[in-house]
Amino acid sequence: MNQQAPHRRALVFALFVTVLWSSSWIIIRFGLDDEGLRPLTFAGVRYGLAALVLVGVVLGRPAVRSRVAALDAPAWARLALLGIVMYTLTQGAQFVAIDNQPAATTSLVLSMTPLAVALVAGRSLGERPRARQVIGAILVAAGASLYFSGSLEATALGMAAAGVALASNIGASLLGRSANRDLSTSPLVTTTISMAIGSAVLVSVGIAVEGVPSITVKGALIIGWLAVVNGALAFTMWNHSLRHLTATESAVVNNTMLVQIAVLAWIFLGEGPSPVQLAGIALVTLGVTGSQLGWSVTRSSVSGRPGAAESDTRR
Repeated sequence: MNQQAPHRRALVFALFVTVLWSSSWIIIRFGLDDEGLRPLTFAGVRYGLAALVLVGVVLGRPAVRSRVAALDAPAWARLALLGIVMYTLTQGAQFVAIDNQPAATTSLVLSMTPLAVALVAGRSLGERPRARQVIGAILVAAGASLYFSGSLEATALGMAAAGVALASNIGASLLGRSANRDLSTSPLVTTTISMAIGSAVLVSVGIAVEGVPSITVKGALIIGWLAVVNGALAFTMWNHSLRHLTATESAVVNNTMLVQIAVLAWIFLGEGPSPVQLAGIALVTLGVTGSQLGWSVTRSSVSGRPGAAESDTRR
């Protein structure tokens, strides 16, 4: 039971983070539509501000500063790569996709992430998923397809951006799990460095493509909330959860956002689900629940005890 407690806490952390991230989709839409924010600079400023908050926290903690100072060149390279994939590519492409087509369409594309991660994680991370995890990921994808069946009003640019977001999201799931299961690097250090690097690149690209943004007071409040609560806090909690969840588990938990976004859209946008969409939600829920029931097979690789996979990542 004691060995299961950290895993259960990690699941609670991860699910809470997905609630914050799901609300971001609604808030981002308000920022893009009502405040006229441009997607790349919007995303870059959001994560740049979040990174500044985290840098302040790191500078105020001598123990954390010493961990940063102790990082070697390979560790910096891993965190830089994680930042570019997770923030520059994934978040930048996602904001562009949301700006050019319905959020539901982008969610459908991104719902393929757990299945792809389940197929790739066994070879790249040494975390072979159980049959129930793979079946759960398939059910999640099937439920998402059922929920979003019908006219999705997709656009060429939106689908291209969603495709980039999907590919980089898969890479971020694997890179994030690899970086965070090395217990010598704290979640705060991982989040701060990767977010700072990724957001810096994203801001630079955004200004080059879209120009210097004009931000209203309401727009600043939106960015501030997304940065501090849904950004700095949420990503730190997410990286903490990755110490105990496999790449497949974290990706499937992340996909519960499909259900959460649907509920939030129903409440705030008046978009009530049809009976077919309710069936899709049920499939997603079943897939997520079923995938978590089989966690114990991979427990040795995520409980904090160094195994073969952990040793490989430390080289």
